Parts: sequence; structure tokens; C-alpha cells
Amino acid sequence: MIKRVLTVAGSDSGGGAGIQADLKTFSAFGVYGMSVITAVTAQNTVRVNGIMGVSPEFVSLQFESVLADIGVDGAKTGMLYSPEIVQVVASKFQECSIPFVVVDPIMVAKDGYVLLETKGIEILIKELIPLATLVTPNIPEAEVLSDIPIHSVKDMQTAARKIHLLGCDAVFVKGGHLEGKAIDVFFDGNAFFTLTSPRIETQNTHGTGCTLSAAIVANLARGKSLGDAIRISKAFVTEAIRKALPLGKGHGPLNHFIRVKNMDEINHGSEI
Repeated sequence: MIKRVLTVAGSDSGGGAGIQADLKTFSAFGVYGMSVITAVTAQNTVRVNGIMGVSPEFVSLQFESVLADIGVDGAKTGMLYSPEIVQVVASKFQECSIPFVVVDPIMVAKDGYVLLETKGIEILIKELIPLATLVTPNIPEAEVLSDIPIHSVKDMQTAARKIHLLGCDAVFVKGGHLEGKAIDVFFDGNAFFTLTSPRIETQNTHGTGCTLSAAIVANLARGKSLGDAIRISKAFVTEAIRKALPLGKGHGPLNHFIRVKNMDEINHGSEI
């Protein structure tokens, strides 16, 4: 039976991130994608021009509709928009027995547009992160969640330890905001490993975090271990950036149509 994977996130009218990126990624990995839409955005590759939130009641109704009929083998969160929606999402995950939950703690858009207010971050930390199989913050998000500045891989490790103490099973801190090679840090409470990839010089990186978290949960639903799901997904995102689509005048979208050769047999990261 095909695996069923749910994304709980905002809609991106430009198609590069959010619900649209997640569903494209699910299709790339051969899982059946479903959605709970938290907000509708008016955006393109240049900027977010506006956001309209979905009512918490309707977010809850979307959850109930999907779960009552189709079922869910894995779920991920993206932009949750408001404290009330974060609360609803945390409550629904607590009620349901979803095997894998990946939390991408989206807080700010690339153009600086705030996507989750302080109160929402507090609820995310207290109620949603403890339910997560994996949390996938970038460096600015990891700084907020860990309450420390991050300037090095060592800082990323410290932040990962602190975020893990919030109650999630594992943390994957994405290092794209640091200089030099792109180095990501994984921590599961016992050991670290790092994934290193060359920095690809391109402005077409819109939806990178959404795509990565969607790929990870898709691979978890497919039966991959957490480490392998991360490695496979990182390889997919790296190639999708390398062959990104030159659309729009700003940060263009990734290429979700690519296929990574031997994607299930890629090299392991290094333990540190």
C-alpha cells in the first residue's frame, strides 16, 4: 500500500515553498501527499506581499477529515502562522498516533517577513517540539530555539543539544547560513554526525527547508532509518539546488523534478 504523508503548512502562491514544495517532494519520492493548509500567502520569488491565516477551527477540520478517512503514515509542519494554529496542530498530533512527525520551525521568510510571532514560538517550543521525531531548524531558527548565538559548527552542536532537551527525538541543524561549505549537524541525544556538501552559488534556493523536511518525512514513511532518510533527502535537495529553475526575478525555486542516481545508496555522513 502506498504510504500516506501529510503536510501542515502555508500555501505559496509562487509555487516554490510551503504546501506546493511539499507535495512536489512527496510525489518525487512516491508517497501520497495530503495537506492541512494553515495560511494562504500572496508571494513570488521576490517577496511576501501578504498572508491570510486560516481559522484554527478550519485547520482542525482539515486534520479530522484526512485522519477519519485516509490515515497518515508520517507528517511534517511548516509555517503555522499564529499561536492559535500552533496550539491546534500540537493538540491534533497529541491525539493522533502518527508514526513520524518532522517539525520545520519556520519563523521568518527570506525577505524578512515574520511568519510566526513570539507567542506562537513559545507554544511551538513547549507543546509541538516534544512531539517531534525530528526538528529541522536553520541557524537563525536554532538560535531562537536554543537561545545562543551560532557562529561555528561547535555552536551548532551546542544548539542541537539544547534543542534536543526540549523533548524531541532528534535535531538536524542546517548550516547554510554559515560561510564556506554547507555543513549540517545531526544529534539524537547519543551521537552527532555531520553532512557536508559544496556551497552552490545560486540565488535559486526558495523552498529549500520545506523540501528537505518533506523529503525526510517521506523517506521515514517509506521505511528508511532516520539517518538514511536525512542523507537521502540532503542528496535530493543538493541536486535540486544545483539544477534549480531560473524562474522569477528573486530567489527562484528548486527543481523538484530531478532524480538522484542511487539515491538510496548515498555515502554516509561523518560522526563527530
